[in-house]
Amino acid sequence: MRKLSLLICFLLLVFSCTEKTSKTKEKQWYKGNLHTHSYWSDGDDYPEMIMDWYKSHDYDFIVLSDHNVLAKGEKWKLIPKSPVHKKAFDKYLAKYGEEWVEHREDSTGRKEVRLKTLEEYRTIFEEEGEFLIIQSEEISDSYDKKPLHMNVTNIQKMIEPQGGNSVAEVLQNNLDKVKEQREITGVPMFMHINHPNFVWAITPEDIIQLDGERFFEVYNGHPLVHNYGDSLRPSMEALWDKVQAAYLQAGKPPLYGLAVDDAHNYHVFNENSSNPGRGWVMVKAKDLSPSSLIEAMEAGQFYASTGVTLQDIHFDGKELTVSVSEEEGVDYAIQFFGTKKSSPERSGELLHEINGAEATYRLQEDDMYVRAKVISSKTKENPYQTGDKEVAWTQPVLK
Repeated sequence: MRKLSLLICFLLLVFSCTEKTSKTKEKQWYKGNLHTHSYWSDGDDYPEMIMDWYKSHDYDFIVLSDHNVLAKGEKWKLIPKSPVHKKAFDKYLAKYGEEWVEHREDSTGRKEVRLKTLEEYRTIFEEEGEFLIIQSEEISDSYDKKPLHMNVTNIQKMIEPQGGNSVAEVLQNNLDKVKEQREITGVPMFMHINHPNFVWAITPEDIIQLDGERFFEVYNGHPLVHNYGDSLRPSMEALWDKVQAAYLQAGKPPLYGLAVDDAHNYHVFNENSSNPGRGWVMVKAKDLSPSSLIEAMEAGQFYASTGVTLQDIHFDGKELTVSVSEEEGVDYAIQFFGTKKSSPERSGELLHEINGAEATYRLQEDDMYVRAKVISSKTKENPYQTGDKEVAWTQPVLK
């Protein structure tokens, strides 16, 4: 009897430990892209072919963020006459077959293809814990002929461009509409500002005026977005630091930076095309679901990358430590940027730099925030700009 009691106690202990381990399951890193286009707007390929590209290139989650549209309802695409697009159709048909691919000819003999909806094509690709497709829309608005574009991740219902009487007002009106939908549905979602320097449309001062914006693109792979600014206008990193300092001075939450593809072109790969594989985010979340990913991102538990993989980012409230997953033959420089409380006008100063795969920065009393940037010696494949190296950006931390 005593042996039986001991056995029961042992089994209960094992069960308790297993349950506890399950509940405290470690978070994992998930790779995803939050800005991509298809034939549903101005991309040049079919949703299924795009999903296949990202899944086969080891992404864990992806969105199709087409302009002012969700992939719902019936839409027929008139295929361009070019040999590239004809070849793309033949490839699509060969991969998925006549039973899946619906096509017809219009009155002039040109080919039209019915585009599959999200609910149709997600059944082919999604796997629990392996690959996730999140519904998204690129709200494409304008003011004074300036293109003002904003992506909404995990949107539930299409949002029409809201308009406004200034750049900041247009951005705020659309942001408020996203907040409203989130409150009504109870579904987590967020809006991020796309490529501020595209046609030099959005300035740091425009973003500083906003209430509730938490994300923007510090890197966008489209060749026309001016990531690095020019002699008169700031780079995306300089914009980030200027807005960051202003936000924190005003008591607002920090602004987080994303890296995205903004892919439109899937057939010709070169620096003049907007191709997949240029920028992504790595999110440390408890599972691969929209709610977990958004929860982690809103807590700053992610980094942006064009190729560098980080092993870990650790902040204990005093010290920020960044460690890199090293590639053989590749060197790394880890830089820490921040702004001093005593001189907020000098935003984004280089505070410390270490050559190596791991570095730590201890925040000083005068530090408003600190973020890290990792630059590798490895040349970026199919880069945004000739000579680009692979890079990663961590999110700002506050003491």
